[in-house]
Amino acid sequence: MSMSFTDGVVWVPRIIIKAIGDRSSCGVAFTILYVLPFYLSSITRPSPNLSRDAPSVIRARIRLVSVSVSVSAFVTIYVLAVYAEASGPEMLRLLGWYPIGIVEVFKSFLLTALLFSGPLFERAAVERGWRDWAGGRTVNETLSSWIGWRNYIAGPVTEEILFRSLLVPLHLLTPLSPTRVVLLTPLYFGIAHIHHFYEFVLTHPHTPWAPSIIRALIQFTYTTIFGWYATFIFVRTGDLVSVTLVHSFCNWAGLPRIWGRVKPRVAIGGPFSGRKEDSNSEQGRERNCSLLWSTAYYLLLVAGAIGFHRYLWTLTDSPRALAKLG
Repeated sequence: MSMSFTDGVVWVPRIIIKAIGDRSSCGVAFTILYVLPFYLSSITRPSPNLSRDAPSVIRARIRLVSVSVSVSAFVTIYVLAVYAEASGPEMLRLLGWYPIGIVEVFKSFLLTALLFSGPLFERAAVERGWRDWAGGRTVNETLSSWIGWRNYIAGPVTEEILFRSLLVPLHLLTPLSPTRVVLLTPLYFGIAHIHHFYEFVLTHPHTPWAPSIIRALIQFTYTTIFGWYATFIFVRTGDLVSVTLVHSFCNWAGLPRIWGRVKPRVAIGGPFSGRKEDSNSEQGRERNCSLLWSTAYYLLLVAGAIGFHRYLWTLTDSPRALAKLG
């Protein structure tokens, strides 16, 4: 039974993947294959004397995950070709590899930027980061380090290939509804980040267990929430580049501030003249500006969230969708 396309939507055959077990074992196997190699060698395994941020560790881990993802991709392509009888173009489309949806990339990024309207304002206007953005300085400085390559290139690319491009199509091949695929497959993504708990315990042996566990649960929660969003975009757009760019952007933006005043990193007026009245005047100006910036930030944060909710379906609508949701 081969795959078919109707009105631009991929309707995949509902078969059970007997070659590699059910959908759960497949997801677990791919997740273990992605994470386990980190701890099989002293070169990639963190310790109190070796941080996961060490360049040697990052380089070795990038090599390992590249191999892991390649193996997982080979298995997925084999299943799609043999059991789903997908042709080459159908397979590339189901995996979200080709053709690249330029419109989908733009709309997905715009939707995500809406959600981060407040943080973008803080970085661009309050911290005056727009100057570095315009000159390309931010990109150059970020990608000049191995941490930058891991966080914004290697991590997003390999994780989106595995947890979206490979696992989502395999789950769509089962009787599981597309909505449940969106809700369940991100759990693998969240679980894959729990290993950071083990790393944290290794590198911080004197930290009590309670804060470490809370830290791990928080990380699992927000990575799973992001996984829901990324999977939603992938199913709705059928485009791997879109979710990879969104992933990289979210890694760069971090979690939005939800409390506290917005302040610049440096004083507005430069060094004080040394007189008390000048110092008091300068501090007063900073307080006033901080209040204005904070007000603008939280207004933009709320407006962005409202816009995100309003345009969530509109900006992810695409004739390249892998399945219908809702």
